[in-house]
Amino acid sequence: MDSYQKQILLTQLKQSIMKSGKVFLGLLAGVAAGAVLGILFAPDKGTNTRKKMMEKGDDYAGAVKEKFDELLETINDKYESTKAVVTELVSKEKRMIDETKKELKNGLS
Repeated sequence: MDSYQKQILLTQLKQSIMKSGKVFLGLLAGVAAGAVLGILFAPDKGTNTRKKMMEKGDDYAGAVKEKFDELLETINDKYESTKAVVTELVSKEKRMIDETKKELKNGLS
């Protein structure tokens, strides 16, 4: 694999990671907006509303942490698989170079 193909592979990995991050941020924004609007428009006392907001905040913080952990795991998995592919490709290229050097050396002898 030449450097152009490696560059394409790394670009695809970056795009995949960025896409996952955008989905996560969109989901987070939607959940937060829905929770705040739902609580603010529900008829209740101020103290009860604040209590509900705190409880929902705790619930959403846990959900956000879970989603963030999933995102990190996905990114890590993609990184590791890409690293393995690139390592194998580099190893193959080195073997091909060594074989070519031997052939040239034998051809010149």
